[in-house]
Amino acid sequence: MTDRFTTSQTGTPIASDEHSLTAGPDGAAVLHDRYLVEKLAQFNRERIPERIVHAKGGGAFGTFEVTGDVSAYTSAAVFQPGTVTETLQRFSSVAGEQGSPDTWRDVRGFSVKFYTSEGNYDIVGNNTPVFFIRDGIKFPDFIHSQKRLPGSGLRDGDMQWDFWTLSPESAHQVTYLMGDRGLPRSWREMPGFGSHTYQWINAAGERFWVKYHFTSNQGNIEMESAEAEQIAGADADYYRRDLYEAIEAGNHPSWDVHVQVMPYEDAKTYRFNPFDLTKVWPHADYPLIKVGTHTLNRNPENFFAEIEQAAFSPANTVPGIDISPDKMLMARVFSYPDAQRYRVGTNYNQIPVNAPKAPVHNYSQDGAQRHGFKAASDPVYAPNSFGGPVADASRAAAGSWESDGELVRTAATLHSEDDDFGQAGTLYREVFDDAAKARFVETLVGQGSGITVHRVRERFFGYWTSVDATLGATLREKVGSIETANESAEPIGIGADHA
Repeated sequence: MTDRFTTSQTGTPIASDEHSLTAGPDGAAVLHDRYLVEKLAQFNRERIPERIVHAKGGGAFGTFEVTGDVSAYTSAAVFQPGTVTETLQRFSSVAGEQGSPDTWRDVRGFSVKFYTSEGNYDIVGNNTPVFFIRDGIKFPDFIHSQKRLPGSGLRDGDMQWDFWTLSPESAHQVTYLMGDRGLPRSWREMPGFGSHTYQWINAAGERFWVKYHFTSNQGNIEMESAEAEQIAGADADYYRRDLYEAIEAGNHPSWDVHVQVMPYEDAKTYRFNPFDLTKVWPHADYPLIKVGTHTLNRNPENFFAEIEQAAFSPANTVPGIDISPDKMLMARVFSYPDAQRYRVGTNYNQIPVNAPKAPVHNYSQDGAQRHGFKAASDPVYAPNSFGGPVADASRAAAGSWESDGELVRTAATLHSEDDDFGQAGTLYREVFDDAAKARFVETLVGQGSGITVHRVRERFFGYWTSVDATLGATLREKVGSIETANESAEPIGIGADHA
């Protein structure tokens, strides 16, 4: 029996080389079987084929130090008391292209790679705790609506609001986006979230549901629209420059890392569906528990090699951590690694910035850009009788959940207080102060005034009325008054000189 065990490309132990994860012995194979998908997708790319543009960003290296004790909830080595782990963080814009200004209103990506002793663990989130949609099948459509028209190559407000108002689950995230959170003063001065619900498993095999929160020790500071617009024209790389110069000057930004922990059984009856990416868990129900502190203290030596080629994926889990039945998360588990195989290359995990610190043992071979290789005497298949690595389920410590139903295409189960607009309304009424509400309304008036299609504008008013009735009425009045003023104004450039 060999003392080497099979791992994924990121060094995570694998439970089986022979059996896919299925819904029962005779049921369907599931898409979130990461090793199955990794293995087949890698195989499909073993021969060199004849970069999906990623959002503009920047990043740095650092460390994560555990200062609390959450060992009752997870056996993951990275979260054990006193552990210090090397990290890489990348911040990004979601909708803008590589050359776009940093200070366009947008959600900001917040991704952290932990180089753990058990393989790489990635938390791939945003500066908001929720997202626009809850099912991965809508993701390409959502992104298309936020990008550019195929004819003119221009971004289009009608297209954006057409999608959002036809997708009411987006209301919570759009409220964040159009509020102050859409314009952070810097990457250092904003929070981060894992956004999804994940599963933790402790040493006894007990399961818990968790959400990650990164609280900036620099504070949460935003900028107003006029300032953001001015900076966009003066310094398109404002966020990237700010982070680099701060670290270079020894001003190392840090975030306290907290989790919300939900007992496994609570998820079945909790008032909101805990796996719905458009929802939060109120802190009154599940308070924040401090885990440790994440600090960025080293700039990249080469931006392309260490930041542009950095590849993050929620599929990168480690023993003691697993995913949940969040439909968006299950889709991302496939989509992210596959995007990296296309963008960077099928052997992207061999690039130093992506390579795990833990040893890697598996049977993948060849493919574009491969530079690491095994001894010629090592077997290239499993099972084998020549001392190759063997999968060991006892090392994998994978999570699970119950599912016993027909294969269907339908929305996830609604819980007692689930709806699309309720939490967005709470955010607007109870979290935004009066000044934030005024800025929010001003932003939405500008958005509404830019919608040229009547039916889309009417849905825009209905959308925000569903969030808050007074807000909807205010927007209708203010947008209408602007239109009236524009219609009554004398046309510019038409006069006696041009008769």
